[in-house]
Amino acid sequence: MPTEELKQDAALYLMQTYTRQPLSIVRGRGTKVYDLEGREYLDFVGGIAVNILGHGHPDLVQAIQRQAAQLIHTSNLYYTEPQVKLAHMLVDHSFADKVFFCNSGAEANEAAIKLARRYSHEKYGAGRFEIVTMRNSFHGRTIATLTATGQDKVQKGYEPLLPGFSYVAFNNLEQLKRAVTDKTAAIMLEPVQGEGGIYVADREYLKQARDLCSQKDVLLIFDEVQTGMGRTGTLFAYEQLGVQPDIMTLAKGLGGGVPIGACLARDSVAKAFSPGSHASTFGGNPLACAAGLAVCRALLEGQVLDHARRMGEYFAKGLLDCKERHRVVREVRGLGLLQGIELDMDGQAVVRECLARGILINSTGEYVLRFVPSLIITQLEIDRLLDTLAQIFDIQAA
Repeated sequence: MPTEELKQDAALYLMQTYTRQPLSIVRGRGTKVYDLEGREYLDFVGGIAVNILGHGHPDLVQAIQRQAAQLIHTSNLYYTEPQVKLAHMLVDHSFADKVFFCNSGAEANEAAIKLARRYSHEKYGAGRFEIVTMRNSFHGRTIATLTATGQDKVQKGYEPLLPGFSYVAFNNLEQLKRAVTDKTAAIMLEPVQGEGGIYVADREYLKQARDLCSQKDVLLIFDEVQTGMGRTGTLFAYEQLGVQPDIMTLAKGLGGGVPIGACLARDSVAKAFSPGSHASTFGGNPLACAAGLAVCRALLEGQVLDHARRMGEYFAKGLLDCKERHRVVREVRGLGLLQGIELDMDGQAVVRECLARGILINSTGEYVLRFVPSLIITQLEIDRLLDTLAQIFDIQAA
């Protein structure tokens, strides 16, 4: 089906919840994707931080094929080996003792919110249910997670929102201290705000937040939906920020493209969930967990994680050099292969120019470009993006 015909059918049959780029992607290989007309694009969007092993990674493909031929879905009324093995692997390599599987980042964050409220209710009674989140955060699109999200544009039109959430400025310890009361059950934040503009949490801020939570017996929730699974150079971002949470959420890269989410917690917190208190029909199904196992093994047993760490450092240096040479770049922010640049021009204009030159990038907000490529990205491919950005910025300055 030609792209124009596909666009027309999409307009007829799909709810219009996305502003889509004018191309139809039909296949991918490694760090490249190809459209209906056969044009090649270097992918710095990576499914929005999802395709961490690139497209068509043989280990991931084989794991999905094997599991699909054996068992795609049964029910959480029964045990399945891939689910237990993936939970074991995540626990072995994190602070957590227990895992709940679901299908997306929003569902993982929903589970974290419910777990925090239930834990607090069981320990302190009904009056301790509030959750403090950060302005410019993003936690999902369910009614609870969009309420947790500290952005008016995400919440607009869905009022009345769920009660029990308050918002403070990111990296502002004094505001955080004032927001925590005897009604607070948890503090929820992203180690790096992705949708909010690629803002990295300050190490000392996180340490003080951890201390505050420990003193007040308030749970600390890290939303690592975007930062987890090697994105920042370690398996989880908290590892290099020096602070452990009580609850952590994962999704995006966990399945390498197959939908899966996870809520991880310490045993003392996780026991607040009991049979019937929370569930997911598709959560942790054998196919998704087989994909998750393949991803984890590639990161932990192969060279992907080390490579991603090196490429993240190389990319950050290249973007800083770009800032030095081009006045249109206000600031470079990021951690590992989650990088962003704030511009003095419309970010969407740069997205369109890169698309015309065969590179896919993303703009979050009006002025910030976000780069979340596959963790297998190479120096040559990073150089190609940097050269392309330089050409665009030179034209802008002329």
